[in-house]
Amino acid sequence: MGGESPQFKEFERRRDGMIHAMDGGLWLHRHIWKGRPLAHLVSTNKAALLAYGMAAGIPADRLQYKPLKDPRTGVRRDAWHWDLGGPLLPPR
Repeated sequence: MGGESPQFKEFERRRDGMIHAMDGGLWLHRHIWKGRPLAHLVSTNKAALLAYGMAAGIPADRLQYKPLKDPRTGVRRDAWHWDLGGPLLPPR
């Protein structure tokens, strides 16, 4: 990958982002928590998330496992996410 992190996408509709993540893409989901801007970087592709984390300097042990329901089928699938905030939060 030459030190570059895999690219993520943002979506206006949450469902579109979830489908992208279920298909192995990286979905950046921005939100506000306790007044602070944060984001989850979500995917079913753990290797792509780990590559992003390595490029961004995020320790692998901070990757969080959380099964998510595929909105197309209703089936819960293995998924992971990074919590991104402060200097790790990508600019808009």
